[in-house]
Amino acid sequence: MTDSSTNAEKGRDYKDTVFLPKTDFPMKAGLPQKEPGIEARWREIGLYEKLREARRGREKFILHDGPPYANGDMHIGHALNHILKDMVCRTQNLLGKDAPYVPGWDCHGLPIEWKVEEQYRKKKKNKDEVPAKEFRAECRAYAQHWVDTQREQLKRLGIMGDWDNPYLTMDFQAEGTIVAELMKFVEEGNIYRGAKPVMWSPVEKTALAEAEVEYEDLTDSPQIDVAFEIIESPIEELVGAHAVIWTTTPWTIPVNQALAYGADVEYRILEIDDKRLLIADELLEAFTYRFASQFDRPRNSDDPIRGRWKGSDLAGTKVRHPMHHLGGFYATPRPMLEGDFVTTDSGTGLVHMSPDHGEDDFDLCKAHGINPVFAVMDDGRYRDDWLWLGGDDERRRSVINKPFNAPDGPICSDLREAGALLSASADYEHSYPHSWRSKAKVIYRCTPQWFVPMDKHLAHLPAISAEEQRWEGEGGNDTIDEEATAGSPTLRELALDAIAQTRFVPEKGRRRIGSMVEGRPDWVLSRQRAWGVPITIFVRPDGTYLQDPEVNARVVAAITEEGVDAWEESRKAEFLGPDHDPNDYEMVTDILDVWFDSGCTHAFVLESGRWPDLQWPADLYLEGSDQHRGWFQSSLLQSCATRGRAPYDQVLTHGFTMDAKGKKMSKSLGNTIDPLKIMETTGADIIRLWALSVDFTEDHRIGDEILKGVSDQYRRLRNTFRYLLGALDGFVGDMSDAGAIPELELYVLSLLSELDGKLRQAVEDYDFNTYTRLLVDFCNEDLSAFFFDIRKDTLYCDGPDSTTRNAYRTVLDLLFHALVRYAAPVLVFTAEEVWKTRYPQDDEQGGSVHLLEWPSVPTVPADRDKWTRLRALRERVTEAIEPLRRDKVIRSSNEAVVTVPADAVPDGVTDEQLAELFITGTVTRGQGDDVTVAKSTDHKCGRCWRLLPDVPEDGALCGRCDSVVAEMDPA
Repeated sequence: MTDSSTNAEKGRDYKDTVFLPKTDFPMKAGLPQKEPGIEARWREIGLYEKLREARRGREKFILHDGPPYANGDMHIGHALNHILKDMVCRTQNLLGKDAPYVPGWDCHGLPIEWKVEEQYRKKKKNKDEVPAKEFRAECRAYAQHWVDTQREQLKRLGIMGDWDNPYLTMDFQAEGTIVAELMKFVEEGNIYRGAKPVMWSPVEKTALAEAEVEYEDLTDSPQIDVAFEIIESPIEELVGAHAVIWTTTPWTIPVNQALAYGADVEYRILEIDDKRLLIADELLEAFTYRFASQFDRPRNSDDPIRGRWKGSDLAGTKVRHPMHHLGGFYATPRPMLEGDFVTTDSGTGLVHMSPDHGEDDFDLCKAHGINPVFAVMDDGRYRDDWLWLGGDDERRRSVINKPFNAPDGPICSDLREAGALLSASADYEHSYPHSWRSKAKVIYRCTPQWFVPMDKHLAHLPAISAEEQRWEGEGGNDTIDEEATAGSPTLRELALDAIAQTRFVPEKGRRRIGSMVEGRPDWVLSRQRAWGVPITIFVRPDGTYLQDPEVNARVVAAITEEGVDAWEESRKAEFLGPDHDPNDYEMVTDILDVWFDSGCTHAFVLESGRWPDLQWPADLYLEGSDQHRGWFQSSLLQSCATRGRAPYDQVLTHGFTMDAKGKKMSKSLGNTIDPLKIMETTGADIIRLWALSVDFTEDHRIGDEILKGVSDQYRRLRNTFRYLLGALDGFVGDMSDAGAIPELELYVLSLLSELDGKLRQAVEDYDFNTYTRLLVDFCNEDLSAFFFDIRKDTLYCDGPDSTTRNAYRTVLDLLFHALVRYAAPVLVFTAEEVWKTRYPQDDEQGGSVHLLEWPSVPTVPADRDKWTRLRALRERVTEAIEPLRRDKVIRSSNEAVVTVPADAVPDGVTDEQLAELFITGTVTRGQGDDVTVAKSTDHKCGRCWRLLPDVPEDGALCGRCDSVVAEMDPA
């Protein structure tokens, strides 16, 4: 070694002899400016098509995209949903599978029709005065506009897919397939027309599916107690008394046809003000409170309570309607019927029955031969000819309007005048259904509709064996018994069995959708609107319908060729052909529930052959948790009825995005977060990192402060790549050139191998927040704060031929290739920028980081316990140094002399190695338990800036630097 003093030239700057990282990769990301160019390049080189070609012939993974509605800009929920789908497909492609992604849109139905009608209303136009074809053309154009808009927004978000060839439910081929799928139900007789109460929107004038309804808490709903005089009963004492019902829907009293009691409920007579009132014993006190509050009388009066009867004793009892004096419909006595749904949770223990406006009401009345009367019209008003509240006066307002339905409205006023209203208030708190489009209240309304039966045996499908029955409801009892499955299965049984065989992530989704299917009513298929796929059925005068495959084939062919406009009266004879007289049939004018449309997407997307990279069934469906009652369920029912199984093997659900305080986002509250603005200001990769950092399986939050934290995480990841790029400048070696690998590098490689296994498991579990957290933590804690920090001195100051420096850069190269691949599905734009910075020639040749496969990470031996102890000791040393830095006793850890407990140091570790690990001047070992720190009295090397015993004076060189400079100076 040359005497250091010979190279310690006074005032010399050794900067040109230090190997500082060098890269063009900027610290400032500038994502909003860079990302559009990167996305444009992907389009230019046909990245998606290149990936499909590269993975052709590999094991397939099919994620079938659930169609969003084409009726507005992308919102944060859209962004989260599509980022998750993109993450699934990208990670599967990264694993080497063939995972294509075909995006799609739902283009029919009320969401779009309602928007077009809104435009009409602004122009003072009436939709009903516009020809149907013209109106549908406007709906089609409106949908196409938003398909094109959302497509560009999603591409800007970095979502990779077949954007030039998406599926649209309004494509003629799709419409034809939907009709063909409907005809499978028709030809097997698995559809019927009947009158049942369904969710009905008086504003939109159509039936609604459960998935189209949302519930809002109300605090000002009416609640009334009404007396029905008992005119006939096997219990003599009851004749002349009044049966009391309680309801929160006064508007249904005008169509009351019966009362229901509970067979095991005990009833008593309460005498108040010369009235004898029949009420459930358990609810007497609650009723007395309501009554007393209405008439300003003491609550705890001495009103006598007489008699005691079980509900079963009331069989044969009849009452008369409070408005019986009107005659006609109201003159008929109302029977009291046993109802197993009657409870004593609230009310009076007696329930008024209106088969037009309630499922329980309908079923109970139907069982006793009582039919609905269809008094309420599609706009929510009573018919003109209805005895009570009909006619052209102001009282014909929609039945659920507050002025009409209020305690001082016409219904309650008339009941009060008839002496039947015992209490009425507007202070009842409960959850009430609303249309999620118009936000208006909905009602149950009995109308003729087309239904798919849930409990009819499907003769064309084989029975489910007892061994195959896996679904268990609450209590652990099989919902499918052996006797029921002796024949063909029902749709409900098939669906429950399919649920049992499907993987749900999170697992609670199985119980959620299972309980919904277990208790759901028959599927209402029909809608009374214009924009949608028609229910292409020919009905005879007796209500039966045609089941002719040849007729159906002609209809399907016409719609496939011309779209839904082909279903028109003028073509009846053409469709029916020579074997059927057009005069014998009526063409149905209803359209299909839009959920049937979307439920058929598996048929025209996965099976049609238009997208040859796809196959049926899908490996995965992925949507929000609301789709357990929406798309997941409609797809399940449609597929089970036609194919005997679910169209998917796995279902992944995510929660909803709330604001920073955990509140639901609302434009009226001003707490929405616009992903388009985030992309404009901070970039799409920031949204992606946020979406993949939250626990998306639950409701999660977003806000300015949260996004600032995400941006900080992003900067750290970016700086990790920037350091790697700079440190690897000019590096072309590999493991075969590395020579002996130091223990520290072996340890880091073992950490990388562990990370690799955990990331693979996270992909398998769709646990993307764990995936992202593991990646971020590894870069921050294991690399930047540990490995990179320790080896900076080696990288900067060791000689070009240093074995340690070469081994370090070799490991950095392995880390680079692994990390850029791991990060690519998350930070799609940044990973591409990183890759082309290091490999510009690959960029020039049309390459991309997104064509790469999962890295091959070596498994190497490492004494993990030893390094765990050393890292713990390093943390103690860092903590001990910090007070001296804070008090400016020392400026950097290099100026510290550290003493550590001797028994805390693993065997075989030298003091020099400890100093390197701790980045301190020198380290000694003591006998105590404490770590102590003092300021070094050694001199500072003029090149590496370490304070070492072999540096004769400040500015001179240490032995290592003297040798390196001696070799470099002649060059």
